[in-house]
Amino acid sequence: MAKATAKQMTKAAIVEHLATKNDLTKRQISGVLDTLNSLAYKEAKKGFTIPGLGKLVMSDRKARMGRNPQTGEAIKIPARKVVRFRVGKQAKDAILGAK
Repeated sequence: MAKATAKQMTKAAIVEHLATKNDLTKRQISGVLDTLNSLAYKEAKKGFTIPGLGKLVMSDRKARMGRNPQTGEAIKIPARKVVRFRVGKQAKDAILGAK
């Protein structure tokens, strides 16, 4: 038996839901989301927290050895910076249930 997969909400669906719940226009909600995204991108290097949800943080990834899947040849993967999202405790408890 095939497993049914739930569809993710699109930006339009999120905007519509928030507009309905908060008695605001879709344009206002869309503007707020765009502003929040821009602010998160700008502040991510210092850490950007969305209260009740989580935090965007910059992280250093160490250099490591990898393998080319086509040839099997060992290759060196250089160190680099990556952006990570750490889910907050409040969000984990709400999604997974408190222990």
